[in-house]
Amino acid sequence: MSTIFITGIDTDSGKSYATGMFWRYLKQNGEHAITQKLIQTGCHDPIAEDIITHRSFINGTLLPEDLNGLTSPQIFKFPASPHLAASLENSTVDINTIDNATAKLTEQFEYVLIEGAGGLNVPLQRDLLTADWLEARRYPTIVVSSGRLGSINHTLLTLEVAARRNIPVIGIIYNLHPAADPQITADSKTLFIEYLKKFNFPPALVELPFIKNPAQAPDIDFSILKNYPLLTKP
Repeated sequence: MSTIFITGIDTDSGKSYATGMFWRYLKQNGEHAITQKLIQTGCHDPIAEDIITHRSFINGTLLPEDLNGLTSPQIFKFPASPHLAASLENSTVDINTIDNATAKLTEQFEYVLIEGAGGLNVPLQRDLLTADWLEARRYPTIVVSSGRLGSINHTLLTLEVAARRNIPVIGIIYNLHPAADPQITADSKTLFIEYLKKFNFPPALVELPFIKNPAQAPDIDFSILKNYPLLTKP
């Protein structure tokens, strides 16, 4: 069993598409895999919007685990950081509910891909950052980045936070949307690989092309991420 956490350098970094594409890759290669959304805010439905996005990469059909809430363990209506969205409902993010849902999924599936909410320093509770939660669990982590303006700063900060907390980053999914200047795209890609090495992470980077229709998305080879030693079957 492998539980993989997928974080972004900020909100709208492309985590949902990256998670959906990686999930599809695993399924196409015969793996028993599922995705989970850590927390969804700005959602008025019982199933996280990002889970629906993930499913659209295969056939759009919701799974039993989606319908019974295991893949959407915490949903809040206000579109804000989880700690605030929960507070506005006179609640707090229930970490035990999340962990219990993940544990049940890991009993059933070989791979569980957990999509985070925003970046590593997003507060789940006022005194608990996503990085705090992840540091305690040490799930192999993929960082979703891009070549857009500001991404270098946000990506390197994310890698440094992970390194300081001994969070095992297994690579970067490099989102090519929105399109950046080709020189910036190429330079950022090279720089990110250099800094993965600098922080003693595998220099693994997979490009995610612009995807207009998830159902017609091109096949992408994620083997460089899947073959990380912590994920490889004995």
